[in-house]
Amino acid sequence: MAAPQAPGSALYLFEKFEVGVVHLDPHRRVLAMNDFARRVLPVGERQPFDKLVTSFHPAQSAAKVSFLLDQASSCPVAHGLPMTMIINIPEQVLLIKVTRLAGEAGQTTGFALVFYDVTQLVVQGEAPAAAAIAPPGRSDKRLLARIPLVANHRVTFVDTADVVLLESQAHYTRVLTSMGWQFCNLSIGDLQARLDAQRFLRVHRCYIVNLDAVLELGRADGKTRVQVRGEPPVWVPVSRAEVSRLRAALGVMRGA
Repeated sequence: MAAPQAPGSALYLFEKFEVGVVHLDPHRRVLAMNDFARRVLPVGERQPFDKLVTSFHPAQSAAKVSFLLDQASSCPVAHGLPMTMIINIPEQVLLIKVTRLAGEAGQTTGFALVFYDVTQLVVQGEAPAAAAIAPPGRSDKRLLARIPLVANHRVTFVDTADVVLLESQAHYTRVLTSMGWQFCNLSIGDLQARLDAQRFLRVHRCYIVNLDAVLELGRADGKTRVQVRGEPPVWVPVSRAEVSRLRAALGVMRGA
């Protein structure tokens, strides 16, 4: 008999999570969804039934869901592994899995989109009290304590303290840890909005550095750059507009 999971462990939380289920037709239109999906997704706002599933996602998330469905469409049912992705919506982080459904002859009859709200697994502490009185249009997002990484259709969670560097890859992000480079479905903008600004600084449109991982600040070809730990250490450029902020964050005097 398996040992019971400790409260607060990732597996324990997953066992307690409700699951959202959305049934799509072969053309990716919404046919049905369970009660949990109705509560989490903005069904009342856009009435997605008989509409494309992407119609009730923000533009950036819609592109990711379309990609996920494209991958599921090309994956044989016999493959057995659902496509997996993480997306960020204003106050939640969702883990989405999509699998193709097929009839007796193997033809596509639709898709099953399943999602978990993994916010509890990745955020730190409770939602800030200020969120309850935030001005309209402003979102006080809870900070990430872990970053979800995706590899081989599996999701792992790495503590933000173990993250050295983040590099933008269009709508996605490469994350450097002691285990090397790994892949995150969230954009660098999504991550910047949820990372502790006292520890992580966006030094360039393509890079966020963990200030605790900085080894050296220097110049090359008349441009400022910063080195972070790695095997081997990694140099990244610093935008001119961010040089002063980086120096201040590192406690480096101008001209030093």
